[in-house]
Amino acid sequence: MSCWKRGSRVDKIYLNEMEFYGYHGVFPEETVLGQRFRVNVVMETDLRAAGRSDDLEKTINYADVYTLCKEIVEGKRFDLVEAVAETIAGDILGRFDSVERVHVKVIKPNPPIKGIYDSVAVEITRDRHE
Repeated sequence: MSCWKRGSRVDKIYLNEMEFYGYHGVFPEETVLGQRFRVNVVMETDLRAAGRSDDLEKTINYADVYTLCKEIVEGKRFDLVEAVAETIAGDILGRFDSVERVHVKVIKPNPPIKGIYDSVAVEITRDRHE
Protein backbone atom coordinates (compact mmCIF):
# COMPACT_ATOMS: atom_id res chain seq x y z
CA MET A 1 0.00 0.00 0.00
CA SER A 2 1.42 3.37 -1.01
CA CYS A 3 1.44 6.34 1.32
CA TRP A 4 1.35 8.75 -1.66
CA LYS A 5 -1.82 10.67 -2.35
CA ARG A 6 -2.58 11.71 -5.93
CA GLY A 7 -1.29 15.23 -6.37
CA SER A 8 1.15 14.99 -3.47
CA ARG A 9 4.10 14.85 -5.85
CA VAL A 10 4.74 15.29 -9.54
CA ASP A 11 6.41 12.77 -11.83
CA LYS A 12 7.98 14.12 -15.01
CA ILE A 13 9.30 12.82 -18.30
CA TYR A 14 11.87 15.01 -20.06
CA LEU A 15 12.90 15.09 -23.70
CA ASN A 16 15.79 17.55 -23.87
CA GLU A 17 17.42 19.38 -26.74
CA MET A 18 15.72 17.55 -29.60
CA GLU A 19 17.04 19.14 -32.79
CA PHE A 20 15.09 19.58 -36.01
CA TYR A 21 15.31 21.61 -39.21
CA GLY A 22 12.31 23.75 -40.10
CA TYR A 23 11.12 26.75 -42.09
CA HIS A 24 9.41 28.87 -39.43
CA GLY A 25 9.67 32.62 -39.24
CA VAL A 26 8.42 35.90 -40.57
CA PHE A 27 11.53 36.84 -42.56
CA PRO A 28 11.73 35.58 -46.17
CA GLU A 29 15.14 33.96 -45.67
CA GLU A 30 13.73 31.83 -42.83
CA THR A 31 11.00 30.38 -45.02
CA VAL A 32 13.38 29.72 -47.93
CA LEU A 33 16.63 28.66 -46.26
CA GLY A 34 15.21 27.20 -43.07
CA GLN A 35 17.12 26.83 -39.81
CA ARG A 36 17.76 24.59 -36.84
CA PHE A 37 15.28 24.45 -33.96
CA ARG A 38 15.76 22.81 -30.58
CA VAL A 39 12.77 21.59 -28.58
CA ASN A 40 12.52 20.65 -24.90
CA VAL A 41 9.43 18.90 -23.57
CA VAL A 42 8.52 18.13 -19.97
CA MET A 43 5.41 16.02 -19.38
CA GLU A 44 3.85 15.72 -15.95
CA THR A 45 2.21 12.32 -15.44
CA ASP A 46 1.86 9.59 -12.86
CA LEU A 47 4.71 7.12 -13.38
CA ARG A 48 4.00 4.76 -10.47
CA ALA A 49 2.41 1.98 -12.55
CA ALA A 50 5.28 2.03 -15.07
CA GLY A 51 7.90 2.07 -12.34
CA ARG A 52 6.32 -0.82 -10.48
CA SER A 53 5.58 -2.99 -13.52
CA ASP A 54 8.50 -2.14 -15.83
CA ASP A 55 5.91 -2.12 -18.63
CA LEU A 56 6.25 0.28 -21.56
CA GLU A 57 2.48 0.25 -22.04
CA LYS A 58 2.06 1.99 -18.66
CA THR A 59 4.16 5.03 -19.54
CA ILE A 60 4.64 7.42 -22.45
CA ASN A 61 6.86 6.13 -25.23
CA TYR A 62 9.61 8.75 -25.68
CA ALA A 63 10.05 7.75 -29.31
CA ASP A 64 6.40 8.61 -30.00
CA VAL A 65 6.82 12.07 -28.46
CA TYR A 66 10.03 12.65 -30.44
CA THR A 67 8.27 11.66 -33.67
CA LEU A 68 5.32 13.94 -32.90
CA CYS A 69 7.68 16.91 -32.33
CA LYS A 70 9.67 16.11 -35.48
CA GLU A 71 6.51 15.95 -37.61
CA ILE A 72 5.37 19.36 -36.34
CA VAL A 73 8.72 21.17 -36.60
CA GLU A 74 9.80 19.64 -39.90
CA GLY A 75 6.43 18.95 -41.51
CA LYS A 76 4.49 22.19 -40.98
CA ARG A 77 5.29 25.88 -41.39
CA PHE A 78 4.50 28.63 -38.90
CA ASP A 79 5.37 32.31 -38.75
CA LEU A 80 5.85 32.22 -34.98
CA VAL A 81 7.72 29.83 -32.71
CA GLU A 82 4.85 30.48 -30.30
CA ALA A 83 2.61 28.61 -32.74
CA VAL A 84 5.12 25.76 -32.99
CA ALA A 85 5.15 25.43 -29.19
CA GLU A 86 1.35 25.66 -28.94
CA THR A 87 0.89 22.96 -31.57
CA ILE A 88 3.34 20.61 -29.87
CA ALA A 89 1.69 21.11 -26.47
CA GLY A 90 -1.82 20.62 -27.85
CA ASP A 91 -0.88 17.51 -29.78
CA ILE A 92 0.83 15.94 -26.77
CA LEU A 93 -2.21 16.58 -24.56
CA GLY A 94 -4.49 15.32 -27.32
CA ARG A 95 -2.57 12.11 -27.95
CA PHE A 96 -1.34 11.06 -24.51
CA ASP A 97 -4.26 10.90 -22.09
CA SER A 98 -2.07 10.38 -19.02
CA VAL A 99 -0.23 13.71 -19.44
CA GLU A 100 -1.73 16.22 -17.00
CA ARG A 101 0.52 19.16 -17.85
CA VAL A 102 3.12 19.78 -20.53
CA HIS A 103 5.92 22.34 -20.75
CA VAL A 104 7.33 23.07 -24.20
CA LYS A 105 10.35 25.23 -25.03
CA VAL A 106 11.20 25.98 -28.66
CA ILE A 107 14.63 27.50 -29.27
CA LYS A 108 15.90 29.25 -32.40
CA PRO A 109 19.69 29.13 -32.10
CA ASN A 110 20.38 31.39 -35.09
CA PRO A 111 17.48 33.68 -35.99
CA PRO A 112 18.27 36.41 -38.52
CA ILE A 113 18.54 39.18 -35.93
CA LYS A 114 21.58 41.43 -35.80
CA GLY A 115 23.29 41.32 -32.45
CA ILE A 116 25.20 39.09 -30.08
CA TYR A 117 23.16 36.48 -28.20
CA ASP A 118 23.05 32.75 -27.70
CA SER A 119 19.51 32.07 -28.96
CA VAL A 120 15.89 33.15 -28.74
CA ALA A 121 13.16 30.93 -27.33
CA VAL A 122 9.59 30.67 -26.16
CA GLU A 123 8.41 28.44 -23.35
CA ILE A 124 4.80 27.58 -22.61
CA THR A 125 2.93 25.42 -20.11
CA ARG A 126 -0.43 23.89 -20.92
CA ASP A 127 -2.70 21.99 -18.58
CA ARG A 128 -5.15 19.26 -19.53
CA HIS A 129 -7.89 21.13 -17.65
CA GLU A 130 -7.50 24.51 -19.41
